[in-house]
Order: sequence, then C-alpha cells, then structure tokens
Amino acid sequence: MKSAHPGMRLLPNAITVLALCSGLSSVQFALASRYPLAVAAIAVAAVLDSLDGRIARLLDATSRMGAELDSLADCVSFGVSPALVLFIWQLRGGTQFGWVVALVFAVCATLRLARFNTLLDDTEQPPYAKEFFVGVPAPAGALVAVLPMLLFLQFGDGWWSAPVVISLWVLLVAALMISRMRTLSMKTVRVPVKFMAPLLVLVGLAGAAVIIMPYLVLAAAVLVYLAHLPYAVYRYRWLSRHPETWYVVGRQRRAAVRALRATPAPGIHAPLHRRVAGAARAKASAFNARRRRDDESPNGRVEHAPQLDHTARPELGDRVLPRTSRRRLGLRKTRRQR
Repeated sequence: MKSAHPGMRLLPNAITVLALCSGLSSVQFALASRYPLAVAAIAVAAVLDSLDGRIARLLDATSRMGAELDSLADCVSFGVSPALVLFIWQLRGGTQFGWVVALVFAVCATLRLARFNTLLDDTEQPPYAKEFFVGVPAPAGALVAVLPMLLFLQFGDGWWSAPVVISLWVLLVAALMISRMRTLSMKTVRVPVKFMAPLLVLVGLAGAAVIIMPYLVLAAAVLVYLAHLPYAVYRYRWLSRHPETWYVVGRQRRAAVRALRATPAPGIHAPLHRRVAGAARAKASAFNARRRRDDESPNGRVEHAPQLDHTARPELGDRVLPRTSRRRLGLRKTRRQR
C-alpha cells in the first residue's frame, strides 16, 4: 500500500498541536479571570482531539510519533490545564488541600493516558472490547471536572461552587478516570443512512443552542454523559456473556438479542411438576388412597383435585406431583387445625 504524502501526515499532527495550545491557553485565561474563555478553550481542545485521530485514519497518515504526540498533548490539555483552572478559580483560597486535589487530578489523568497506550498493544482483548474505553477518557474527564464552573457561569454562586464540593467532585472524576469501568467509545458508532438527515438537523439545533446558552448546553451534555455510564457497564457485561452477538450487525443483531433473552438460562426449567419427598410423599399417597375409596363408595365425596399422573415422568415415581393446592394435599394446616 502506498504511504501517505508527507503533507498529509502533517495535518493530524498540526491539529494535535492546536489542541495542545487551546488547552494550555485555558490556564492563561483563568489567570486573567476570564473563566468563560477558559472553559471554551478546554471544550475546543476536546473537539480538536476527537478530530485528529479520525483524520489520520481517513488519510492513512497514522504514525507512532502522532500517537505519542497525541498522548502528551492530552496530558497537558485535559490533565494539567483543568487542574490549574479549577485551582485558580476556587481551590486556591477555599481549602488548604486545594493544591493536593489539583495534583491528584493531574496524576490520575496521566495514569489514564498511560494505561490507554498500553492497551493499544494488547492483542488478547476480545473483539467487542474496542467499543469501550477502560475508565472515563481524559477529554471527557476534563469536561466533567469543570461542571461546577459551568453551573457557576450559568446560575451564579451556589452550593456547587463551594470549595469543598468542588474538591470532592474533582476527586470523584479522577477516580472514574483510573477505574476499570467501561465507557462507550464514539469511534465505533455507526449512524444508519436513514438517520443522517435528522441527525444533521439535531446538530444544527445543538449549534444554535450553544450560541444562545453555551454553559447550560455544555452542562446538559456532561449530565447526559454521566447518565450513560450505567448503560455502558451493562452493555459490556452483556457482551461478555454473549460475545457471539457482536459479529451480527443491523436488524440481525436485534433479532439475535431478542432470541437470547427469550431463551431461559442454563439450569432453569419451567416448573411443569412439583417434587416432594419424605413425609410429603407419604401424605400424597394417603390422599390418593382416600380419594379412590371415596370414588368407589356410593356416598363418597368427589374431590376436584386431579389424580397423580406417573406416566408423564415414570423415572421420578412418587416424587412427581401435579400443580394443586397444598391444603388439599394436607401439607398446610387450616385455621381450625391451628
């Protein structure tokens, strides 16, 4: 296969460098107390980071240098910069552990990126694992971490802007980044052709909403991302139990999923018969004998309970009973007997 033109290889790396500059510029905006621009710079860096890899794969311009450059840029843009922005905003004067919180977030983001690089070379993972990230990605973690700042810019001061709340929130996001929890990867999402036009309309509406009320839209996007985490965990566990469905696409996958859900789990069978043993078996035999005597007697009373059928499961013998009331079998005492 013919290698990409050197100019083509430069384009993805240039986008990565722009993402690095945008993320680092957020610190400068925070130092000037221009917090809206600081949040916007982190968001722009996240958008550019999502584009450089896709463009490199489309142009067949992937390289080892590009992968390393992308990781280093993400470490600065989504690890160091958000930590410094939050520290300058509220953590610096609110609590004596503010700098410790900022350091923990930056270290966790670095560890997250280092683990991501090692997983790229792991060939023992199942094929469906490429649909998921291990832990919250660094760009998403940076945007989730600045959620209190988004709420502050939209609604003003509140409990969400308290230094203690921000510290606990940042530590929680740092823990999510280094956790083993699976999150969905947007790199493998495929949109059907019939949904392309409605999706473009939604993108246009989202762009208009970002222009009118940017902080509220970004906060809503962060909340939607957090809401998808339980579904991602469930989907990964389900695919680990049914890996054969990953190879099926489109409507066939949905049909296969419905068929698997309709199939009972191994070892679970429909309770066609009821098994009893010991004293219950003796009482059942006595009940059948008494019923036969009543049927043979001219003044006998006819019971409505069905007679035991041992022909359906002859190998179980007297252990098989039909579905009937325990009171009729004498297994449950009535109120008078109590």
